[in-house]
Amino acid sequence: MKSIAFGFAALLLGAVASHAAEAWKEADVGGKKIFTDAKGMTLYTYDKDEKGKSSCYDKCAANWPPLKAEAGAKAEDEWTVIDRTDGTKMWAYDGKPVYTFVKDKKAGDMTGEGIANAWHVAKAD
Repeated sequence: MKSIAFGFAALLLGAVASHAAEAWKEADVGGKKIFTDAKGMTLYTYDKDEKGKSSCYDKCAANWPPLKAEAGAKAEDEWTVIDRTDGTKMWAYDGKPVYTFVKDKKAGDMTGEGIANAWHVAKAD
C-alpha cells in the first residue's frame, strides 16, 4: 500500500512541475528569441509593473491578459508565480509579470511591441 501512495504522490508532483513547462515556451521569431505562451502567442512585459507586482487590471488586463498560473504552479529558474490583487496568480519572468496582447491574432505576431512606449516583447536571450 505504501508503494501505491508513493507512486501517486510522485505522479502528482510530476503533474505540478509540468504546469510550469506548459505555461510558456521559447520561440525563434524572425531571428529573435522570445517567450510565448503555450499556444505560441507572444509574451510582453509592462514598464509600469514593479518587480513581482502587476499594475495591469480592468481595461488594461482586458487588452493585455496576464499569463495565468494554474493552482499549484511552482517557480522554475527565472520564472516565478506572483499574486494579483484580484486574487488570481500569474507568471513573471525575472520578476516582471508577463502578458499576451489581444491584437496579436496568430502565433508569432508581435503587434504590442512598443505600444505607449511601455510594452515590450519578453526576450529569451
